[in-house]
Amino acid sequence: MTHGMKRSRWPLVVALAALLVGCGDHESEKPSAPPEHITADTPLLRMIQPPAAMQGRIRTEPVAARRVPEIVTAPGEVSLDLKQVAKVTSKIEGQAVRVYAQLGDRVRAGQPLVAIGSLQLDQLVEEYLVAKAQADVAENSFRRSERLRADQIITERRFVEERGRHLETKARYQHIREKLMNMGLTERELTELEQGTHEQSHRYTLTAPIAGTVVAQNIVLGQGVAPGQELFEVVDPSRVWVFANLPIEQARRFKVGDQGTIVPKGAEPLAAPLTYLSPVADEKTRTIRIRFEVANREGRLKPHEYVDVRLSFGGLPTLAVPASVVTMVGNDRGVFVQREQGYAFAPVQTGREGDGWVEILHGVSEGDRVVSDGVFDLKNVLLREHIDSGGEG
Repeated sequence: MTHGMKRSRWPLVVALAALLVGCGDHESEKPSAPPEHITADTPLLRMIQPPAAMQGRIRTEPVAARRVPEIVTAPGEVSLDLKQVAKVTSKIEGQAVRVYAQLGDRVRAGQPLVAIGSLQLDQLVEEYLVAKAQADVAENSFRRSERLRADQIITERRFVEERGRHLETKARYQHIREKLMNMGLTERELTELEQGTHEQSHRYTLTAPIAGTVVAQNIVLGQGVAPGQELFEVVDPSRVWVFANLPIEQARRFKVGDQGTIVPKGAEPLAAPLTYLSPVADEKTRTIRIRFEVANREGRLKPHEYVDVRLSFGGLPTLAVPASVVTMVGNDRGVFVQREQGYAFAPVQTGREGDGWVEILHGVSEGDRVVSDGVFDLKNVLLREHIDSGGEG
């Protein structure tokens, strides 16, 4: 063989290595029928006899019936958990005399955000102090009347009048007290007001309803404030919601409590429970809106970002093999099957995949032993045998 002839073999070797299983005839370009189940008499590709050193690395397991979950994937969007959102508004008219928190600050529940000076509050404090004094006087009179009535010193009519006055002043006092507490004043502050030691009684202080981050600030020092005006928004993104839409026939397969997987772009998947399925289909898309609650303490999910959501459901038992045993040889997807004479590659037709398993529709039978460890080694042996046989041709 001349030097030129030796060089001419390489294109043939490369072509054979790419095809792996041989070029076949002209009809190989036509769509092939699904492979039949493998039996002991079914003709396979050439039997592979791996070297002795390789035998110890090969492991097999039987093809058996298993439940292969079907995976449903849909686009989703991250939203704030509404239980983790608080909008802070004023209940009275006034002016910001001190701003304690700024945009981006982390605040704890009860932390002051802004102090508002208000004539309305001053008037209410004055009414409160007067009502407190009247209530105390009326209560003392009523207690004295109770003792005198027991000794039959005063009439029943006088006693009833004193009791009515006591109840009336007490109700007025309690009403004003509740107004002040609804504005954010505490028991301690009210006590200080009654004792005359509260130096800032004219200030209405708004505090953070929840712990979180200030994501909106609509107030600055000296700004006028109207009742109902939103001054701050505080959110806690340590738990978020993820919404998605499923076709009605898919949504029927799931229930509240099912576990799903949230897959952010460029980040690790997160497990999350399904907490809501809309009882009403969308009128335009005919889909069902679903919601997941996701723990987000590390802040990996950002509200308003797009993610993928995955749900799985199991069907009836079917023949299945681990996904790791299925490999490609040329254009065929298949598995390596153990036989008495060695190992052979068997093309298979697969169905659904999930949880690390692949459904086998055609190609192997229940009980056949497929190679689970050593698939790569057997592919290498098969490749070398085809290269060698092609080179001799």
